[in-house]
Amino acid sequence: MLRLTGYILLAISAISFLLILVIPWFGYTKGQIAGIITGLIIIGEVTFYVSIFILGKSFWEKIKGFFRFRKEKSSD
Repeated sequence: MLRLTGYILLAISAISFLLILVIPWFGYTKGQIAGIITGLIIIGEVTFYVSIFILGKSFWEKIKGFFRFRKEKSSD
């Protein structure tokens, strides 16, 4: 159950960061857009870090491995 909560928080984080891209096309003023985007960034960061805390170090290593572009040379 706790692992499911971690995945849900990770999904909320991803959704909040994706919403940042579409907020400017709604009918808000510039000040409202700035406030909403700031709130979404804060929500996204907090939920991401809490989800990583819940899911553990092994999940964090998988995420880091996904974004590693170059392969490490073996010392053989």
